[in-house]
Amino acid sequence: MVIEKLLNFRDAGVQVAIDDFGTGYSSLSYLKKFDIDYLKIDRSFISNLDSESNDSILCEAIISMAHRLGMKVIAEGVETNSQKQLLIAMGCDYAQGFFFSKPLTADQFEAFLLQKGQINAYIQSSPAIL
Repeated sequence: MVIEKLLNFRDAGVQVAIDDFGTGYSSLSYLKKFDIDYLKIDRSFISNLDSESNDSILCEAIISMAHRLGMKVIAEGVETNSQKQLLIAMGCDYAQGFFFSKPLTADQFEAFLLQKGQINAYIQSSPAIL
């Protein structure tokens, strides 16, 4: 039933992500069962991220595994430039968190994107992680 619905979404052009990967109900078996486009690394692995931590080793392993399986990776909960730089060095594809912006309403998000030069400067300063 779930696989059929996911395939219908895929046929409609919708991409699929596993959220909070590495915690709770996210399982390696899902990677075999479902045609997944993105893995989202849970914020609990990002919050204490530094180059010598076990979290760093786990993030690198998740990123490597996902890439070898043809998936992109999104890191959740990025709050510092240091975290962002470590994730770039690991090859993480995307990130989200307070470092980039606080949560915004749809209108605030539109204004954020329309700020003159803001988005171009942002993209140029963050080529690997948007």
